[in-house]
Amino acid sequence: MNNQILINATPYETRVALLEDGELAELYIERSGDKGIVGNIYKGKVVRVLPGMQAAFVEVGLERTAFLHVSDIYDTWDEVDFDREGDSYPGKGKRLNHLKHGKLKGSVTSAHAHIEDILKMGQDILVQVLKEPLGTKGARLTSYISLPGRNLVFMPNYDHIGVSKRIENEKEKRRLRDIVQNARTPGSGFIIRTASEGSSREEIERDMDFLMRLWRAIQERWEETSAPALLYHELDLIIRTLRDLFTDDVKRVTIDSPVEYDKVIRFVDTYMPHLRPFVKLYEGSEPVFDYYGVETQISNAMEKRVWLKSGGYIVIDQTEALTTIDVNTGKYVGKRNPEDTILKTNLEAAKEIVYQLRLRNIGGIIVIDFIDMEMSSSKNKIYRTLKELLKKGRAKTTINHISELGLVEMTRKRVRESLIQSLCCPCPYCEGRGFIKSKMTVVMDIYRALIKEVSTMRKRKITLYVHPEIAECLYDEMRDIVCEVEKNYRKRIVIKSMNLFHLEQFEIS
Repeated sequence: MNNQILINATPYETRVALLEDGELAELYIERSGDKGIVGNIYKGKVVRVLPGMQAAFVEVGLERTAFLHVSDIYDTWDEVDFDREGDSYPGKGKRLNHLKHGKLKGSVTSAHAHIEDILKMGQDILVQVLKEPLGTKGARLTSYISLPGRNLVFMPNYDHIGVSKRIENEKEKRRLRDIVQNARTPGSGFIIRTASEGSSREEIERDMDFLMRLWRAIQERWEETSAPALLYHELDLIIRTLRDLFTDDVKRVTIDSPVEYDKVIRFVDTYMPHLRPFVKLYEGSEPVFDYYGVETQISNAMEKRVWLKSGGYIVIDQTEALTTIDVNTGKYVGKRNPEDTILKTNLEAAKEIVYQLRLRNIGGIIVIDFIDMEMSSSKNKIYRTLKELLKKGRAKTTINHISELGLVEMTRKRVRESLIQSLCCPCPYCEGRGFIKSKMTVVMDIYRALIKEVSTMRKRKITLYVHPEIAECLYDEMRDIVCEVEKNYRKRIVIKSMNLFHLEQFEIS
């Protein structure tokens, strides 16, 4: 697969596009006044504990208090204390009695802990942002701290070594695990990332040393600051992209900013010098996203309807609670029996749906309404296809079998805002409904308003200010309404067209 990364950087906005065979697969946007906070580490203060929800609200210095669920709390401690003499990690101190023996292997809920036994109002706690604030919800936090590097993810308070499933060679897995095992501090953990495959011992150990020094700096800031305080800020979008996406599969990274290009070269020379030949500065006269056709693809990703090559289409509706996707045959009528036509459309739609979920970064609850199929073999084929396609993505998903109504229910992990949420806001005219009143409905609103107001007005001449399309309607097919009011109330009504009015807006004076 021919993958490349495009970076469009200005002083006000940075956009990163991941292209796979020329098609936009992922888009990341970071604006100067609205930088992402996932991965940031804070010294927070518990401001409210909610036993009924088994959660707490934590003040970390953001616009809204952040949310911490009991399942996201690491081995819990009564107090926070950093012990420089022994193994250092946040919260080393007195354990709760029920967690006294051994390491906790999963979430704290496996030990049947209650949040009111773990956290108290006013308590300081070390937390990391797990999910960006979404809509009216504050950020979601975790106390399972992780620090990602190029080759490894460091987990200072989790005694475990994991290896990326994408590293398939068992011999290479053992080699990498042995390097990390021999170099790590007892009590700390690492996840060996896909990018580490083929890396030398020196590169792995250099990454380990950097991450452990970074952790010690965070510990020092904890002791020196009062909550709420930011202890560690995640890297900016461009460097994060290079760290997480610039693998051997990427054949080129193209940047249109000389300043950012120089910064990228310094980072690449330090952490991945063998990839430097693949970093290019774009110097064309046409904007880089236009040159590669990305702007058009972004615009298409804003549309509700997505056409399939066969002539069918899918309709994507995003709401605050869930996303619904409807599959339709459209222009496609097939050449054989209806079941084959429906199966082909559904298979094509399944592939497109997975692509759109990734491109639009749609998360949460997703309901897919496939075209009804009679044969159970067809339903099973659609389910298996959808499941296999979803496995290839990085976002965690769960999927249920097709129901008797032809619906597939699934969830997709949501970490940041969707593409629509990032680039759009609710329509101020329809207030997010997605619809506005029809011309006939507006005319009837005006009719009722005239009856209500004209009877109390003493002047004989009444002026009605309306949108041009409503004015045309009142002059033409609905002229009888105006004539009736004039006759019944002995008033003269003058209609004035206002180009700047919204279709639903009108004024009577």
